[in-house]
Amino acid sequence: MILKRQLTTAALVISAAMTTTLTARNVVVPQAYMFGFAASFNDTIVHFTEVQAVDSVWMDSKTHFLSGRENYSNALREYLASQQFPHRTCVVIFDKNLKRLQKKYMKMKKLYAGDGKKARHDNDIRTIATSEFRFRAVNMGDNEDTTESGK
Repeated sequence: MILKRQLTTAALVISAAMTTTLTARNVVVPQAYMFGFAASFNDTIVHFTEVQAVDSVWMDSKTHFLSGRENYSNALREYLASQQFPHRTCVVIFDKNLKRLQKKYMKMKKLYAGDGKKARHDNDIRTIATSEFRFRAVNMGDNEDTTESGK
């Protein structure tokens, strides 16, 4: 009888847990840092933007992942296409901590520079200055103005 009650209770708890979905929502982070990377399979030209501070960035509250990443990479892709570099694969790397992002930036540049054993190729690395291209914050809110504090 006790075993039956425990099994029933466990089944109820499991079914309740399965039906309850915890949805993460987007929250505004006052400031984050990011840089863009663009490459093509057709040539050895690799583009890096400078590390930029972007205000009012939206992040997923559960995973702390940048919301709207495709919008940022599309903006970089469109800029490069306007500069006669079409069909680039663009990636945006971000962090809320500037020093951590700068480490990622230097590691990635070193990887593509061709000056060490870990280099992929001898690439023509071009840096895009902030005066030429700047990331703009993307509004990912759904009529909720929530702010993340202190992290």
